[in-house]
Amino acid sequence: MRAKNGHSKKFIIFLAMIGPFMSAHSPAFDQQPSTKAQAAASVDLETILDKTAEYCKKLEGVAFDFVCREEISERIDPSFETGRLWAPNFAATAWGAFTFAQARPSEIKNSYVYDYQCVRAERKVREVRRLLEENKKKMDEPDAKLKTMVFVFGNVMQGPVGLFGERVQILYDYKIVGQDKIGKRPVVIVDSVPRAEDSEAKNLFGKAWIDAETCDILKIEWSEKRVGNFDIFEKRGEKFNRKPRITLRTEFSVEKNGIRFPSKLSLEEAYLTERGRVFVRSETNVAYKDFKFFSVEVEVK
Repeated sequence: MRAKNGHSKKFIIFLAMIGPFMSAHSPAFDQQPSTKAQAAASVDLETILDKTAEYCKKLEGVAFDFVCREEISERIDPSFETGRLWAPNFAATAWGAFTFAQARPSEIKNSYVYDYQCVRAERKVREVRRLLEENKKKMDEPDAKLKTMVFVFGNVMQGPVGLFGERVQILYDYKIVGQDKIGKRPVVIVDSVPRAEDSEAKNLFGKAWIDAETCDILKIEWSEKRVGNFDIFEKRGEKFNRKPRITLRTEFSVEKNGIRFPSKLSLEEAYLTERGRVFVRSETNVAYKDFKFFSVEVEVK
């Protein structure tokens, strides 16, 4: 361990350096470890923190202009709002068979396709969307707002700065907690936890999947309690004596001039009973595709 110097409400998530979020099953490594697998076993925390801090410094100074296709799918189960949670009630018919007395309410499903442009100049980010498709219906709506019903998100690619930037590393304790693979790339999983005595650690925090050879940040899973308006999730869970669990993951598989851009964003809103039974109220999945880069320039000092 090391420390270094109802549907009308949306939940806003800005993955910036200052602002406002379980491990998956790890596939087994080959019996005969490759050179990259050996790197995953030997990489040390100090090297990871030094290299990720260097990357975040570059990310803070980068200027870029790109467009891509942003595909969003959203699923909402309204059972919480209707009170018809889990199993329906049964009623006997005249023939002795059983039928549903209350049907579980239908899920709400939405899909959106945007032409998404993101420009960063003089350390300011501007995001512009044109709505191309809504629930498979062709649209052409310039300067469109996100129409998602649960989560609003922005500035996704700056997320690593809030975990590994040189200025914030002093606020956290870090620990290597495991190994995994993303595709064929061995990665190490690094957990970051705010130091208990430091009240300034208001950033999002969580786990990062880091390339064992290059120290590229490939994936981040954020801590749920740093999601904006988390208290609203807690109040919703209280209605059915359940604990909220918000899962937020970002993946960065698109690379240009040494800078990684988001490829996927997923958000899950779930509620757990005391026995651990899970009810998933909503899921939002975002895919970023067909990137066209006009410029990606790293400031040199």
